Amino acid sequence: MSGGDIAGLIAAGVFAVLVLLLAVPILKLGRVLDEVRTSIRSLSDGATPLMDEVTATVSTTNQQLKKVDGISSNVADASANLSALSSLVAATVGSPLIKVAAFSYGVRSALAGRKKPAAGRRSR
Repeated sequence: MSGGDIAGLIAAGVFAVLVLLLAVPILKLGRVLDEVRTSIRSLSDGATPLMDEVTATVSTTNQQLKKVDGISSNVADASANLSALSSLVAATVGSPLIKVAAFSYGVRSALAGRKKPAAGRRSR
């Protein structure tokens, strides 16, 4: 064996050791990727029913909001009707009450303006 053959054997041995050293991290990386694939699959399997439940919840919430919208529009109509009714009552009852109050004020003013003669006072 010549020196070139020995150098070739040493280079081949070093290359084999290098391949073995690089194979270990590659194998570990392969296991990590398998675990990641398994985790993603389990997340996907768990997310599908969750999405179905969220869809049902949103649908039910929209139905309830439609009912609340109907109720609020009915309340708005009722408050408008009550406002019109109070305006009508104020116009119907308020005007005569104002007249009665003005009349009673006038009567009180007339009676208060009428002075009684002072007792014990003499005229000249």
